Amino acid sequence: QVQFVESGGGLVQAGGSLRLSCAASGGTFSNYNMGWFRQAPGKEREFVATISWSGKTTYYASSMKGRFTISRDNAKNMVYLQMNSLKPEDTAVYYCAARPNYGLAIDTDDYNYWGQGTQVTVSS
Repeated sequence: QVQFVESGGGLVQAGGSLRLSCAASGGTFSNYNMGWFRQAPGKEREFVATISWSGKTTYYASSMKGRFTISRDNAKNMVYLQMNSLKPEDTAVYYCAARPNYGLAIDTDDYNYWGQGTQVTVSS
């Protein structure tokens, strides 16, 4: 069964940058479209960005577009989230998730596999 492990979270000041990574193992990575989601304390998990299996198509939540960039390297079984111009409201646990490559999706229910999450804290 495919598994995912996120890394790269941490504490950063407002206006700073972080690059999150998600490593896949146990399956054929290119069979999956990938997504990043986040969950702040007391809030529901929300969509951040998604990328097609080939990397050719991406889609972002409106509040992240222009600040965040999703990418993947199928040769390394990795997906990334580059986050720039971070704001305190970006503070959350960030999760990578996978779904079969039948199309992009923004709903958590459409994703079959999830990582354990990595904490991002943005100080003001």
